[in-house]
Amino acid sequence: MILNEVLSGQPDGLAEVFALVDGFDEALVHGLGRPDETHLQSLADLSAVFAGSPLAAPVADAIGKIEAGSVTDEHLLALAGARAALLGAAHDALLSHLDQALGRSRAEFADSAATSVVPQAVRSWLRELAITGWRGVDHEIAATGSRAVPGLLENPDHRRLAVLVDGFAAELRAGAPVATLERVPARRWADLWTRTMLLPGPGAPAATVDGRLLVLGADLHEHPTAFGVRVHGLLETGDEVRLVRTTVTAAKVDTITGPSVWRMLTGFPVLLGALAGQQSLELAGMPLTAAGDLLWNESLAEAGEAADPFVTARVRLGGAAAPVVAPLDRHPALITEPVLLEGYKATAEGLDLGGTVVAVDPLPAAGPLTPALVKASTACIGLLRHDAGRWSVRPLAVQATVRKKPVSVHTGDWALGPTEARAAKAEATAGAAVEVLRERAGRLLRK
Repeated sequence: MILNEVLSGQPDGLAEVFALVDGFDEALVHGLGRPDETHLQSLADLSAVFAGSPLAAPVADAIGKIEAGSVTDEHLLALAGARAALLGAAHDALLSHLDQALGRSRAEFADSAATSVVPQAVRSWLRELAITGWRGVDHEIAATGSRAVPGLLENPDHRRLAVLVDGFAAELRAGAPVATLERVPARRWADLWTRTMLLPGPGAPAATVDGRLLVLGADLHEHPTAFGVRVHGLLETGDEVRLVRTTVTAAKVDTITGPSVWRMLTGFPVLLGALAGQQSLELAGMPLTAAGDLLWNESLAEAGEAADPFVTARVRLGGAAAPVVAPLDRHPALITEPVLLEGYKATAEGLDLGGTVVAVDPLPAAGPLTPALVKASTACIGLLRHDAGRWSVRPLAVQATVRKKPVSVHTGDWALGPTEARAAKAEATAGAAVEVLRERAGRLLRK
């Protein structure tokens, strides 16, 4: 199996899986408290798929209770598990084909005894959402979720859940009353509902590793109130090379945008310096989860030698071992596989890999990559993603020819500030607001 075949086709049965998920999601739009014949048939189809599996009895019982109008939290948990299992199967099929095409090995996830730790207050809210349906969500129902957040934040084990509930409730508030929306984001809200229902407690402690981290690139995520950088790289530990990633984030206000957002991460000088200077990093005792996430600690890393990401990708990426995928991350939309693409032709539709065109994701405003650079490129380090039924690539770095000169441009080049004169001038003006806000916040904290 070659990469072109994987990116141009899809595994057998994938369309049928998505159709089953869409049927369940439409039932959630309408509300499980008053399903009509169409929605009951969609639920029956869902139940039929799990015949002979451990989920068969719980799912069938849940659907029976929905018909009788007496659904409980346990029944909704079974349905959420069934939906997650379907999307997990779709994820596994897509990722398996991609791993085969890339020659990438991947370990299996070990059985885990982790169980859901969602408090009753949140479960009650999730049950109300499911019974009412998205079309029935008003400001009061949306606000119920927000009221649970302060209590969740008091418990360190519930911080992850608190962030999830807070974001979910905020989206519902922004759309309320949902009955007036022309289009309901059914798949996204069902994803958030499912993830919240099933979110487990803290897993096994992360192991610690020593080794050299070779950076491939930085994936930038900017939201009105947060900025995050996920760094993808290769970790060398002895003779082993494996794909890893690490994420650093910071809160911000919506007026801080563009290159200025990097100023929110000044607490990570070692990591940002490695991004801007294209350096390797020497790690000593850095925590690493089974899913390949380095829990970043600046005191456990120091800058190493220069390391060109394109050289790293060409020499080391092909034989690197991929991490396991955690159960709740088994979702097609969460696939982000680092790849090196070469020999393509950049077109208005995307990157033509020899008959297969892969769309290019929107580029972040906080980095130096532009559509013109991507169009002029001859090589790209990027993340292959699968969403809305198609593959796309999110560029992390490109090699291109500009004014007859070869250049390499990376999303992390501006980690310590823009290197392009016009962008630097604009950032200096906008960045002053960051320093003013930081100073005012410091004064408030001192009081």
